[in-house]
Amino acid sequence: MLNIEKIYKAQERIKDVVVNTPFSYAPHLSEMAEADVYLKKENLQVTGAFKIRGAYNKIATLTQAQRECGVVAASAGNHAQGVALSASKFGIKAVIIMPESTPLTKINGVKSYGAEVILAGVNYDEAYAYAKEYGQKNSLTFVHPFEDEEVIAGQGTVALEILESCKELDAVVIPVGGGGLISGMALAFKAINPKIKVIGVGASGAPALKNSFEKKVAIDSKSVRTIADGIAVRDASKITLAHMLENVDEFISVDDEEIASAILFLLERQKLVVEGAGAVGVAALMHKKLESLKGKKVAVVLSGGNMDVTLLSVIIEKGLLKSGRKMMITVTLVDKPGSLKRFTEILEELNANIVHIAYDRTSVSLEYGDANVTVHMETKGEEHQNKIRKVLKDEGYLRG
Repeated sequence: MLNIEKIYKAQERIKDVVVNTPFSYAPHLSEMAEADVYLKKENLQVTGAFKIRGAYNKIATLTQAQRECGVVAASAGNHAQGVALSASKFGIKAVIIMPESTPLTKINGVKSYGAEVILAGVNYDEAYAYAKEYGQKNSLTFVHPFEDEEVIAGQGTVALEILESCKELDAVVIPVGGGGLISGMALAFKAINPKIKVIGVGASGAPALKNSFEKKVAIDSKSVRTIADGIAVRDASKITLAHMLENVDEFISVDDEEIASAILFLLERQKLVVEGAGAVGVAALMHKKLESLKGKKVAVVLSGGNMDVTLLSVIIEKGLLKSGRKMMITVTLVDKPGSLKRFTEILEELNANIVHIAYDRTSVSLEYGDANVTVHMETKGEEHQNKIRKVLKDEGYLRG
């Protein structure tokens, strides 16, 4: 059975490989949450996520015969990189099965550690099924991302580091996908200080484990859809669910809009790049999902930082629009010399910075002699945008 001693042994095994990541006070988030909030920055871990802890601990406990055959794993990215790097440390073969939709940055990260990558399945669970079959056919040891005691023990070392940095802790907020991280951490916290409240946060688009926790029985979901690809797990694990039912106090979820706002907040205010899965705890605090923690000392785990740059650019762009720092308007002008010049002069007078402009005179919805002008501009917030709309309406450019 998994116990605190196994987690201490794991800490000893992995100490020369993993980074004891920073654990630091977050003033802006503390003000928003009305609590003393500290961030455990596993996004700064080797490979960019906590997964190296469990992967290395597992491979370190394999027999020599198992190592000689090599290992196989299924992962959306972070566990994959953890297994790949761990295998390279021991000089053994590693084959990683990744979903077909895996971001290129994570595929390249795995390959950079010398592992072979095979893309199979539309989600983690389909990749997992392929990996199990592939491992049996090729005599490779399967390294599960969460249904394994040695892996869970390795993940639990995050809790030991937090307690070394802050003994007087009231609660900890932990991202949940398959449940390996929270299983190990919750066991460690409850063994050392049972008074610490352990709270799991999942993505509402991947509800299997949350539903299972509430019903106290494993319930799989039919599909998953979330920007937090690191916790997009379709099926509930009976093994991690059992650990959670024993040691976890609360389980909540956040949606993609809330996750995206947390990613942008961490980037702007904390100067941290955190992927969707790693940002769910911050999202829960920002969006008042954890009101019971007001006035408490709270640790939040930022589980990973391997963010798809393409998705990050979309999140930034949408965030700028929602916060009033960018706006787009379309107006209809008479298509003659000077019309566009006068329109842009008005925007200049209003201190709106044009970043993109499109001119369309061929749309079938236009009257002959008219043109649609679509302008993207940088603005200074909602008040500034309202002023722009009012002036353009008074000048006859906007109707209604």
